[in-house]
Amino acid sequence: MNIVHISAECFPAAKAGGLADVVGALPKYQNILGHKASVIMPHYYTKFRSENQYKAVFNGGARLGHHTYSFQVFQLLNENLGFDIYSIDIPGLFDRDKIYSYPDDTERFLTFQIAALNWLNTLKNIPDLVHCHDQHTGFIPFMMSKVWDYQRLKDIPTVFTIHNGQYQGQFGFDRIHYLPPFHSYFYGLVEWDGLINPLASAIKCAWKVTTVSPSYMDEIGYSMRGLESLLRAERNKSTGILNGIDNDVWNPETDTPLEKNYSIKTVESGKKANKNWLCKEFNLNPDLPLFIFIGRLVVEKGADIIPDVVYRMNTEHPGEQNILILGSGEPHIEQGLLKLEADFKGTYCSYIGYNEKLSHIMYAGADFILMPSRVEPCGLNQLYALRYGTVPVVRRTGGLKDTVIDLGDGGFGICHDQVESWDVINSINRAKAFFSRQNAFKQNRKTIMEIDHSWNRAAQEYLELYKTL
Repeated sequence: MNIVHISAECFPAAKAGGLADVVGALPKYQNILGHKASVIMPHYYTKFRSENQYKAVFNGGARLGHHTYSFQVFQLLNENLGFDIYSIDIPGLFDRDKIYSYPDDTERFLTFQIAALNWLNTLKNIPDLVHCHDQHTGFIPFMMSKVWDYQRLKDIPTVFTIHNGQYQGQFGFDRIHYLPPFHSYFYGLVEWDGLINPLASAIKCAWKVTTVSPSYMDEIGYSMRGLESLLRAERNKSTGILNGIDNDVWNPETDTPLEKNYSIKTVESGKKANKNWLCKEFNLNPDLPLFIFIGRLVVEKGADIIPDVVYRMNTEHPGEQNILILGSGEPHIEQGLLKLEADFKGTYCSYIGYNEKLSHIMYAGADFILMPSRVEPCGLNQLYALRYGTVPVVRRTGGLKDTVIDLGDGGFGICHDQVESWDVINSINRAKAFFSRQNAFKQNRKTIMEIDHSWNRAAQEYLELYKTL
């Protein structure tokens, strides 16, 4: 089967979040299972681009309303990824260093989608299936089936995966002319609640819709920023498939950034070495349990309550735990975390920004990871943590609910139900009590490292879904 994934992100070429990790692993494992899977993404002007070689494979034009953009398709010359990446360079739109957060993101990603289909339309061997990811590719199922220019592609099955339904990309009908010509009869397929909505369009037009965990599929039926009734109406073609992780990348035995590699047999000495490095680097006490938070500092992740949690833990339970934060996001959350450092030196520190190497060492050196998310479609951090013997402390939502079972229910993690400081603090205190029972705690480390969340299972589930089409 010839499978083409289309996405705004793909690790290692461009990453803003978990979407990149998924798109950077799923095609690799589909290829391992005997298929041909590749990725189409924008050609961002990032450090990765400057450090890698590409070859041009196509030149074309993409018309957006009254303007035509020239574009080039480049193939990444890297055989170590396990799949091909084709990136589309559109001067004036993607010759920038960031992936998102520009005022013309609507124009950028719509032009990208048109350019991708213009290229696919010219191929002698068109794909057997097109798999689109999140709202940045949401118009592709519609355009393939209803736009006159792409009638050659209309019988190709499309699968659309919702990684985060909070971002929908909607815009007004004053820009309907951005889309290539199609019959006005089909306006309803791109509209939702008076706006053009690429996420809604994908849900309506894709042959199959997936989410990145079964629980998230259930949750968005009653909480998805206005699309709830649409999801319920399309429930018969929708399913939740839990993400996996790339065990070749996330492997404490071979992970090069770590201070010391380790296996299940050597987990105690390995984690101790990495914890000692972190504590020395951030002036923390290595004898205390280490709690970490890694991720975007935004309301969705529950990061807005983290400053209060840090303050209360250090005033109500001083000297009993270390807390280390890695992330960036909303300025007021960043500032709130930074202000606390002066008051709680020796037990708390934060690193505002993105640091891939540091994140790996934190997974390896921490005792617990905090994930008080309001929304977590799947969550990968808890899966990385388990792989490295770090106990997740999570709110029961989305993929966190599907992957972490509370100790009190015969499981291996710490779970809570509210995105409130008191509930997170209660969970941290439960975690500290568990940490004090060192024999049980050390055995639990070995248990969670043996849980299989690799992409082998998820890749096979997607292939079974594809075959039904």
